Amino acid sequence: MRYPGFLFFLIMLCLGFNAAGQPRVRNLTLEESIEIAKSQSPDALNAKQTFKTSYWDWRSFKASNLPALGLTATAPNINQSISSQSIDGVQSYAAYKVISANANLGLTQKIGITGGTLSFNSTLSGVHNANSPNPLPYVSVPINVELNQPLFTYNQFRWDRKIMPLKYIQAKRKYIEDIEQTSITASTYFFSLLQAQVEEKIAMINLSNYDTLYHIAKGRYQLGKIAENELLTLELSYLKAQAAVENADLDLDNAQFRFKSYLRLQDSSRVLLLPPGNINFFKIDPIKAVDLARANSSNSLDFKKRLLDAASAVNYAKLNGRFDANVRAVVGLTQQGSSVRDAYYNPADQRQFSLALSIPIVDWGVAHGKIKMAQSQEDIVKTSVEQDAIDFERNVYLKVVQFNMQQNQLKIAAKSDTVARKSYEVTKGRYLIGKINDITNLNLSQIDQDNAQKNYYYALQTFWTNYYEIRKLTHYDFRKNEALQFDMQVMK
Repeated sequence: MRYPGFLFFLIMLCLGFNAAGQPRVRNLTLEESIEIAKSQSPDALNAKQTFKTSYWDWRSFKASNLPALGLTATAPNINQSISSQSIDGVQSYAAYKVISANANLGLTQKIGITGGTLSFNSTLSGVHNANSPNPLPYVSVPINVELNQPLFTYNQFRWDRKIMPLKYIQAKRKYIEDIEQTSITASTYFFSLLQAQVEEKIAMINLSNYDTLYHIAKGRYQLGKIAENELLTLELSYLKAQAAVENADLDLDNAQFRFKSYLRLQDSSRVLLLPPGNINFFKIDPIKAVDLARANSSNSLDFKKRLLDAASAVNYAKLNGRFDANVRAVVGLTQQGSSVRDAYYNPADQRQFSLALSIPIVDWGVAHGKIKMAQSQEDIVKTSVEQDAIDFERNVYLKVVQFNMQQNQLKIAAKSDTVARKSYEVTKGRYLIGKINDITNLNLSQIDQDNAQKNYYYALQTFWTNYYEIRKLTHYDFRKNEALQFDMQVMK
């Protein structure tokens, strides 16, 4: 396929080497620009940090379900003061001094299925009263096992075990999509700069053409071959061409700045973009793309997560503030003694059991109203998810259909550029030899040529933008026929 303007870029490439007093030129292709953007653009760096946050949130959740071992101690705790006391009915005040110490080693484990807590503890306490020596100042609990189990309350652990794995997988998929979005954004900046380069080239060529035509017209006017209004029209076109060059230079500088800023290119060299060439066109099966998007996209997991969140809210409304019971059971060993050794000698059994009940009598329909509100919200979420899923799959289907049309669109744009270029050359040649004297036809032909060349690059941009959008939606590279893989190097 022929690529308009490619000869111009080759010439600029040859002239792009360092010359005395000239800024260095850096040549970049679309793929090179995208790779740079993936590694150092602000969007890529933000995507990396966002995933790291999700990763450590997942790690914290997993750790919270593992046994937690902790040591608490107070050594010493000194309390010296004056307090009131009653001896034989006589109230008096006396100074006292108490020194105590205690230590507790505990192992706690959440029971995710039931929402209870199981803990293992070992405790040693000691108290010394200076005014009233205690013959048995030490108390030990060598081991006790405690179970706290709510029976009818909302179990946050159970829902977290369903939702948190989805959130982590969704974060991985979202990272892939964020990187693909970086490719889309980088390609947008790439083609904006490429268009600016093309438009500057067009403006410079038009200025050269109108300069030639204007000087020829002045000679013809002096010979009386053309009217004054035609000379004035050419002069105006020449002045407009000068202004167009100035505007194109400014637009090019702005596009250059935006492109380098997004890619975070710190050097002072100017960037010369090389248009994509040798496109290997291929077709994508829309049904396959929809299936891949449904299986791989973070949106599909978001749909599931929204449904789980809504179901969790309904479950919370049904159980919170309603009839509740909590079982607390403790079994273990305990002993007291005048020394630490005695406190651990021949420990006795320790048992505790309690059943706490919470029974609402009258709440005037508050709980019932909250349940109905949560159920209504769940119905809204279900309807919204169903519609969002339909819209998402339809969007994927249309993107693929549009992409499959791009091959023909690019061929038409390239052919239109060729025809417009040849038409302009013919019209210009006929004007130069005097076969046509109407400058309007020449201006229209030049406008058609410029628009045709710009439209070709717009079609090229549409092709590559659609390509990366489909990659983002499906997590699949149809050009290489391989799935996009999550790279754990992001954690480095």
